[in-house]
Amino acid sequence: MKAPKTLQEAINYFADPERAFVYAVNWRWPDGVITCPRCGHDKHSFIKTRWLWFCKGCKKQFTVKVGTIFEDSPIPLDKWMTGMWMLVNCKNGVSSYELSRTIGITQKSAWFVLQRIRAVLQPETGTKVGGEGSTVEADETVIGGKLKNMHGRRKQEMGLGQYGGFRRHQSYVMGVLDRDARQVRATVLSTPRREPMEAMIRDHVEPGTTMMTDAHTGYDRLKNYFSHEVINHMEAYVRGRVHTNGIENFWSLLKRGLNGTYISVESFHLFRYVDEQVFRYNNRGGKKREDRVTDSDRFNLALSKIAGKRLTFAEVTGKSGSQANT
Repeated sequence: MKAPKTLQEAINYFADPERAFVYAVNWRWPDGVITCPRCGHDKHSFIKTRWLWFCKGCKKQFTVKVGTIFEDSPIPLDKWMTGMWMLVNCKNGVSSYELSRTIGITQKSAWFVLQRIRAVLQPETGTKVGGEGSTVEADETVIGGKLKNMHGRRKQEMGLGQYGGFRRHQSYVMGVLDRDARQVRATVLSTPRREPMEAMIRDHVEPGTTMMTDAHTGYDRLKNYFSHEVINHMEAYVRGRVHTNGIENFWSLLKRGLNGTYISVESFHLFRYVDEQVFRYNNRGGKKREDRVTDSDRFNLALSKIAGKRLTFAEVTGKSGSQANT
């Protein structure tokens, strides 16, 4: 049976447990050398009746799930595969309630499954956009409901008065978009001030890049590091090639998912949802046939990154020693 290209084909393909197992093994160990995730030993014996290996190095058993986002999960691989296919390919995201109904698990389990998959979609650290001759747009946005729409009890819980100060109940996201490569980097900021905004840009943009921003005072010192063009939105939104419409298009996609699909996202989980949208945006491909990225391509890319991304329920809920957003 050919590898799936659509959601319907994926459901049929992974319905066979053995086929789902083989598919996961091939993407976890693409070179064909199966190594123990605990000790790295490549000498082992395979127990076919239980679909696991016995390592001759550490003398312990391991499965394809050990050391991945699937570890210690009783949910079978076919449900994991379907959930991952949906999340990486649905433009506006997938809610835990929708996934729960689709694959037949509880809403709580579906929420945890989605959070573990989002851990796979996080971009690699240290990767930058732009470079000599490239143009990068930078912008920031506010995530969170309006204070006037908030319930009085919620205002009281957050310590907000009638006005609540300057957006104390909202979160800030900063992003940069490489116009040529169509690649985005986005980060949740603690405050929309010059220092964190400038640091985010310098961490994610190569020197020699031409920066396009609005007239926010947080970008005042970018001219010291980059060629800097500014568009004042009080006067116009486009001046020739000077605009930030590309990154604002990304904000519209992000907010469509947050407002329409997820409805309410806690600030300490926001970075996971931002990473999810960044993954889909960066792997959507171009209009030319040779640049197109299929649903199968996105799914395989996510599946190839499952190793080393262990995430426990205590970590994701902030009940362990580590922070919820680490």
